Amino acid sequence: MIIGSAGHIDHGKTALVRALTGVNTDRLKDEQQRGITISLGYAYQQLDHNVTLGFVDVPGHEGLIHTMVAGATGIDYAMLVVAADDGVMPQTREHIAILSLLGLTQGCVVITKQDKAQPEQLAQTQQQLTQVLAHSFLAEAPRFVVDSVSGLGIAQLSAFLQQQASQPQPAPRDGLFRLAIDRAFTLDGQGTVVTGTVHGGTFELNGPPSKLRLMPANTPVRVRSIHAQNQPSTHATAGQRCAFNIANIAKEAIERGDWLADERSFTPSKRIDVELSLLANIAKPVATWTPVHVHIGAAHLMARVVPLSSNTLQAGEKGLAQLVFEETVCAMPRDRFIIRDTQAKQTLGGGCVLDANGPDRKRRSPARLNWLAAIVRFFADYELSHLLSHAPYGIASPIMQRLIDTSFATLNIPNSALWVTPASTKHAAVLIDSTQWQAQLTHIIATLAQAHQRYPDEPGIEGARLRRMTDPAMPLALWQSALQQLVKEQKLILQGAWYRLPEHTVSLSGSEQALAERILQLAQLGQYDPPWVRDMASQLETPEQEIRQLARKLVQQGLLYQVRPDLFYHHQQIEQLATLLRDYPINQGVKAAELRDQLQLGRKRTLQILEFFQRIGYSRRLQDRHVIRTDNMLFTS
Repeated sequence: MIIGSAGHIDHGKTALVRALTGVNTDRLKDEQQRGITISLGYAYQQLDHNVTLGFVDVPGHEGLIHTMVAGATGIDYAMLVVAADDGVMPQTREHIAILSLLGLTQGCVVITKQDKAQPEQLAQTQQQLTQVLAHSFLAEAPRFVVDSVSGLGIAQLSAFLQQQASQPQPAPRDGLFRLAIDRAFTLDGQGTVVTGTVHGGTFELNGPPSKLRLMPANTPVRVRSIHAQNQPSTHATAGQRCAFNIANIAKEAIERGDWLADERSFTPSKRIDVELSLLANIAKPVATWTPVHVHIGAAHLMARVVPLSSNTLQAGEKGLAQLVFEETVCAMPRDRFIIRDTQAKQTLGGGCVLDANGPDRKRRSPARLNWLAAIVRFFADYELSHLLSHAPYGIASPIMQRLIDTSFATLNIPNSALWVTPASTKHAAVLIDSTQWQAQLTHIIATLAQAHQRYPDEPGIEGARLRRMTDPAMPLALWQSALQQLVKEQKLILQGAWYRLPEHTVSLSGSEQALAERILQLAQLGQYDPPWVRDMASQLETPEQEIRQLARKLVQQGLLYQVRPDLFYHHQQIEQLATLLRDYPINQGVKAAELRDQLQLGRKRTLQILEFFQRIGYSRRLQDRHVIRTDNMLFTS
């Protein structure tokens, strides 16, 4: 269990931790000379029953609130310290507010310096505490009166804390591992060491190959050794204070607020959507683009607040908001944060991360606000049905993993939901409401039916083009899965490059079949420069209109491709051209002149071929180059 001290400066937090553990957490020379805590201090107490108590000693000075928040983030238990002779002071109140905003639910109150207070002072301090704690999580918390110098009351407090540590604790989260770094230093002969609190998951030193990263830099990390709760260990788990000796990364490359994390934990972002609660005593409302200091994990960053529920948030209100940062930040849903005013003099509020990758457009749209409200509800009741009803494209498994921060085995998936697994291993499975999924499939069929009515002479619609016609916002992997399912169920037919409905087809008469074979032969003999309809008509001694109509039927059968009006290519040549284009570097593509020289065609014909591939959605023009579209599904078999 990790216990965090809190309270006003000079109220005896460090002396109390020393009385409990025998460790002086003021390790800096400046701290010892001035008698005040400047940086975070740590101490440990090994208990008889193989449990280690960890103590985080935080500074109480108003100018060091950012350090206090970094230490308080991730603690399990709060120990509010108030001097008997001083009573409740400004930072007492602010620390109580911060602990509440960080979501702490357990703690105790310790009244120190009992020897310096008269009985009436002690009684007054008790009364002040009753008033200030009345609406906080410490309202019913046990109180202890101690003297850290003489040791009066220390034994009783220590026994109580040990008893709390021996209580069954919530099982460590078995989600993604992440440690918030609050210190980085070097040790002779060992190299770089980082310390921090583990916010989730478990890391095994001797486990499978690690995918640990230093974030947000996304630098691979190799771990040499671990200390957990001040003891050598082979693993680190949620709720522990840990030190990692890491290789290949210099101390100078690491900052407080960085993370050691499973690579799946974060997608660094400058926009985070949150549920924000403002304190009741702030002087002004928070309006759009209000600058604030944000404390999240062990990081201290600058951001702007954009209220989403309304244009402003008033004192004491709770609402949805987006935090827009000046630099990328790592966070996960459920993470707690604190905001302070632009002078870093007053705590304004805090709250809970809902989406760590907020949008830069349509952030106030009704659909977006409904989605964020659904996340708030999910965090409260853990019921997926309502959440999925607001996710028309479902929830990809990496996003779901971050939302639940635990094993999928613990997730109660409703009968109304299903997993859609893409064929490509590059894409994650998606959990989607079955009603939403069927609506997407029905929409595809309806869109294709309309396209057949509008373009009756076309053999069908290419996949990327059909996506743009149906729902361009649908994630590509989900779209491909939808097409695959419809083809498997024979509700769509994939013929060559084209998707069509089963009823959209043509048949040839006996005479047409004979002529069709001759047309196909001429198109194939022409290779990359087949004859025009007028030339075919002349060679076959058949009217142009008859050739033209029959060629269009062959297009519908997928045997010909119409590159230009009256210019038809054999399907094998088009497939060869598609392969040729795909062989060029994916990010560079090809210039028209380069393709012209390779095909030994004229510039006009080369441009006609390139425009055809653009028209069907296979490629796109990027300045003077032609590159393959990454979302196309043509000619892949």
